[in-house]
Amino acid sequence: MKQKDSHLSNRQKQALQTRQRLLDAGLAVFLENGFQKATISQIIKKAKTGYGTAYVYFQNKDELFIELMEDVMNRFYEVAELSFEPKSKSEAYEMIEHQVRLFLKLAIQEREIMKVVKEAIGLSVAVNDKWLEIREKFIKRITVDVRYSQQNGLAKPTLNAAVIARAWYYANEMFMWEIVEKDITSIEDIVSNLTKMYTGGLYL
Repeated sequence: MKQKDSHLSNRQKQALQTRQRLLDAGLAVFLENGFQKATISQIIKKAKTGYGTAYVYFQNKDELFIELMEDVMNRFYEVAELSFEPKSKSEAYEMIEHQVRLFLKLAIQEREIMKVVKEAIGLSVAVNDKWLEIREKFIKRITVDVRYSQQNGLAKPTLNAAVIARAWYYANEMFMWEIVEKDITSIEDIVSNLTKMYTGGLYL
């Protein structure tokens, strides 16, 4: 058990282990069957957990899948949260290019689960609502970076930071889905052109 859980009682530790078993089983079932064909019964069986116990943690497959989706998207969000305090346009370009590359590489690394995410967004209202919430989180973070560049005389001050951030996120998301769905493995051309387009339009 991890050090941070050392203060928990045996019952609490067991509860965390059971919950994690359900998540691990859920991931395996979703990857094998896709979202539509996966069932909570399959997940419970794979986790070797009783039905009553399982429903204490997750009421349905949508709820369990949302947690898996949040977990994978947190890895994408770590890229958005990278420190961004450039002192020049060229430094901003390098930082942005690095972020785009990391973001799209994650799309390749997480391709199989992201295919299921794409399917689930189209089938589940709850998953779609959570996706919209995640999207807004990204856009708010990007807005902070745009405003930093404007406030430090690097970017055009007349542009609406929130609108630019939304457009930038959508461009990256579009290519993320294309990489996932078309099994694209070569991303350098996308990275280069995306970065040039964005910095060319925003920066002075």
